[in-house]
Amino acid sequence: MCEVICIANQKGGVGKTTTAVNLAASLAVAEKKVLLVDADPQANATTSLGFHRNEIEFNIYHVLIGTKTLSQIIQKTMIPSLHLAPSNIGLVGIEKEFHNQEKNSRELVMRKKIKEVLNSYDYVIIDSPPALGPLTINALSAANSVIIPIQCEFFALEGLAQLINTIKLLKKEINPDLKIKGLLPTMYSAQNNLSKQVLDDLVRHFSRDIIKKDSMEIVTIPRNVKLAESPSFGKPIILYDIRSQGNIAYQNLANSILEGA
Repeated sequence: MCEVICIANQKGGVGKTTTAVNLAASLAVAEKKVLLVDADPQANATTSLGFHRNEIEFNIYHVLIGTKTLSQIIQKTMIPSLHLAPSNIGLVGIEKEFHNQEKNSRELVMRKKIKEVLNSYDYVIIDSPPALGPLTINALSAANSVIIPIQCEFFALEGLAQLINTIKLLKKEINPDLKIKGLLPTMYSAQNNLSKQVLDDLVRHFSRDIIKKDSMEIVTIPRNVKLAESPSFGKPIILYDIRSQGNIAYQNLANSILEGA
């Protein structure tokens, strides 16, 4: 049965797209059929997999407005079992399209579109935009679970309570199956006192919600040069530098998902 996982945080620069791309790639390398849905108008997930967003004729915008089906826009990637539903800056116009629909209807558009392809995949990973707007609400309404990347820097927890409250509200009113799969500390450095302090704060306040490897060891994503470089080469980290600490971290995350975290 396909699991739909949304990667969400209304704060920008927390490693959301990096997580969506590299988790999807790591699951695909583990011989799972994976669809990465780029639901962010910035289209960074699309370019991170080597696509030039302006050279793709149809994207997720056309799916959400109903002129194309999801299967008609899907692109194959360098990893055979990883497919992409690309995005484009034109996706910013979807809010106007949603505005003309009834509330209950406009919040379920993405769920209906993804439902059409669920039988073809083991996992659907949705990269949502850095805002709690209509696209993120749609992504959360379509998902079974959500991973929340948390940057290990100052103000890391700012806005987290608002996001969790939004998730609880969606669970109550729209998507009763939605659950928080876990908090994912990103840009972590064991040599940085602030990083360690933020991680300690997360453990103190959200111990049960932090993603763990083998149910014991906390999964953290390190601040890693190779991980930062890989999008500019249009490759997930597993294809760019398999030996890097960034790749090892995302393999740990994928394994925790496969183990049922």
